[in-house]
Amino acid sequence: MVLSGERRPRGNKRTIKAYIGLGSNEGDRLGYVQQAMQLLKDVNGIRVTECSSLYETEPVGDIYTEWFVNAVVAIETSLTAEDLLDVCRDIEKRLTEMHRHNSNGKTRERIIDLDVLFYGDSVVESAGGLRLPHPKIHLRSFALVPLLEIAPDIRHPGFDKSVAQLHEELVEPEQVFLFGTRAAELNEIDD
Repeated sequence: MVLSGERRPRGNKRTIKAYIGLGSNEGDRLGYVQQAMQLLKDVNGIRVTECSSLYETEPVGDIYTEWFVNAVVAIETSLTAEDLLDVCRDIEKRLTEMHRHNSNGKTRERIIDLDVLFYGDSVVESAGGLRLPHPKIHLRSFALVPLLEIAPDIRHPGFDKSVAQLHEELVEPEQVFLFGTRAAELNEIDD
């Protein structure tokens, strides 16, 4: 029943298609990525529409030595880009607090990373640290390969190139293996 003066919104809330990258290189890497995916599915205002396969990826730079497990999820969301970033940060914080110590008592600093890669065709640079599309996506196989699987034709609005084109243009891509195949691939190379 609608009372006088009360308004009900009509139609559906506006939704945006966005892509979130997930990665972990400590402890139960696979489990942490899967937990983060589930936590995303549980958020009001987010509907996960597709998940890439899981990939094992070579670490980039000198900071990390352990290989990562990475994936990308496609979502439809009614959240703003800033709210979506807050959700990602909250999931990182929750999982890190939940799994802060390993069985040896070692403290883990960050066991999961969630990055908003694309938010529709928005280009954003906010004071809160949000930059969209993700500023290094065009340089990272670990994000582009899972995106190739689920959305090869989406276009980077800053470069006006598809994910497939960005991947083709990588100069020195890090190694990316479908999860569970890296050991077999490396054994073939050694033979």
